Amino acid sequence: MEKGYIYKKQYKVKYCVGCELEKTDSELVDGKCVDHSNRELKLIDEENYFFKFSEFQKPLLKLYEKKSNFVIPNSRFNEIKAFVERGLQDFSISRLKSKMSWGVPVPDDEEHVMYVWFDALVNYISTLGWPENKDLFNKFWVEGETVQYAGKDNLRQQSAMWQAMLLAVGIKPTDHVVIDGFVTGEGGVKMSKSLGNVVRPHDLVKEYGTDALRYYCLRELSPFEDSPFSIELFKSAYNANLANGIGNLTSRIMKMAETNLESPVEISSIDFPKEYVDAFENFDIQKVAHVVWNKISLLDQKIQETQPFKLVKTEKEKGIQIITELVQGLAEVAQLLEPLLPETAQKIKQAIKANKPPATPLFARKD
Repeated sequence: MEKGYIYKKQYKVKYCVGCELEKTDSELVDGKCVDHSNRELKLIDEENYFFKFSEFQKPLLKLYEKKSNFVIPNSRFNEIKAFVERGLQDFSISRLKSKMSWGVPVPDDEEHVMYVWFDALVNYISTLGWPENKDLFNKFWVEGETVQYAGKDNLRQQSAMWQAMLLAVGIKPTDHVVIDGFVTGEGGVKMSKSLGNVVRPHDLVKEYGTDALRYYCLRELSPFEDSPFSIELFKSAYNANLANGIGNLTSRIMKMAETNLESPVEISSIDFPKEYVDAFENFDIQKVAHVVWNKISLLDQKIQETQPFKLVKTEKEKGIQIITELVQGLAEVAQLLEPLLPETAQKIKQAIKANKPPATPLFARKD
């Protein structure tokens, strides 16, 4: 406001309560929001405060040019570049208190409350103590590498509106904005609380465990595009890749170790594979998980090809060597799993240290 970027004006607009965004006719299908077709649009006709978003077209395009991986994936980056290149319209940042009594008050104006997409975005820095606690703010926002995650329907707010707000007060823009696709339900429709087509994660955790849900989100859902979810898909992935995958592999290897090794295998630190590290650096967590499950597959393949449980009876030394290598490979898998499935990784490490299978299966098969 001190720099002249905030002003008042009368305006009329169509507004989607579900998105909490103004909508132009070109964004509507049959007069309704694509993502909230079960809700009627509100017509807003009032005097509000506005942010001069229109003045930040060139600064934003300069920011995008300077940071080649500012928005991830590149398809979303191209989308927001095209949006800004078409020109920007100033947007409302307040609502009349008489119509929305529960909002955060606008400073020095008792008749207005803050519009959610102006107020909420500031939480990225206010939660770090800005503007009072500069030490915490400088440590994490100024000196650190800032990463924001958002759904594809938040692309405009996160990578353009918020960045313009930061530029308006001279604060460093975000370093990376990672844009996810939607989790879709039946018929390919976005899962949404407002549509009521959601699955409660607490229910899944209660039946399958936290790491099972983490696994599905990290490996079975695309990091950047829409992905389907159903109980059937979840159960199938759980049985194939957790119960019959890492769970069965751990039991087999550690049973062979318990039977044939006199003491636990000493495990040294590992070097993380380059493709694993690179995938993390590129925010492609699905690829990270694929690297781990490829190693799980290779260990399974080694058991099938060498059959150490038979070999140890005819060529004991060679059989023991292979079992030792399998335990070491399992330890590497546990280390790679640590950021993905921390509980599972810890159980595998405990089994290796005890030189015996876990007391209960890592993942019990579900019928």
